[in-house]
Amino acid sequence: MGTVVSFAVANADDLALLAAPIAELHRLDRLFSTYRPDSDISRLDRGELTVDQCDPLVAEVLAHCREVAAESNGWFTYRPGGRLDPSGWVKGWAVERASTLLTSAGFPDHTVTGGGDVQARGHSTPGRPWRVGVADPQHSDQLVAILSADHDFAVATSGTTERGAHILDPHTGRPASGLLSLTVIGPTLARTDAYATAGFAMGPRRALPWLTSLPGYEALAVLPNGTRLGTPGLARYLAPA
Repeated sequence: MGTVVSFAVANADDLALLAAPIAELHRLDRLFSTYRPDSDISRLDRGELTVDQCDPLVAEVLAHCREVAAESNGWFTYRPGGRLDPSGWVKGWAVERASTLLTSAGFPDHTVTGGGDVQARGHSTPGRPWRVGVADPQHSDQLVAILSADHDFAVATSGTTERGAHILDPHTGRPASGLLSLTVIGPTLARTDAYATAGFAMGPRRALPWLTSLPGYEALAVLPNGTRLGTPGLARYLAPA
């Protein structure tokens, strides 16, 4: 999947607890990485496999991609430039699955971070929620916000800081340019990350009203001139520095 995943687990000192989540991430990479010519997704894209011949998770992922594409009126795409690439769903979904495995193993207080996007569950210490920093896209050593919540939450940021202009406007095929970054907060990372990707492609005029209409989601946008805009409910996630 071309990204680095890290774990922070409260009240745990046995690294063996990470064996199952890490094994799952490697399995998903073998299925979905567009960087691996032998992955199911790469072989499906080349016509060497049908969906029915792929691992059943491939059909599940493509169904979710179609859902988000419909919800976003086509601004989320899993076929950029005609090439099959469901990475806009898979990265957040894989991190979310790793988090679920940690919870099932009896470690409900943790964060799992993939490529800067975070699934946070429980508390860092008793009574203290996790805090997630949002990088300033203009000054990489600074933050534009610190986010926190007294419940499980996910944070996903789409932008140009880490990978340059990699998100395309699916209607023009050109790089999306209306935002420097868009951070979305939601309950679970798969959909939160996909919404961040779609919203970044939309630009601020469409993205913020659309995200406001989605129950349980908030957003923080940074424009090319440095202006910061948020959805109406963003304030409840903002923590003091």
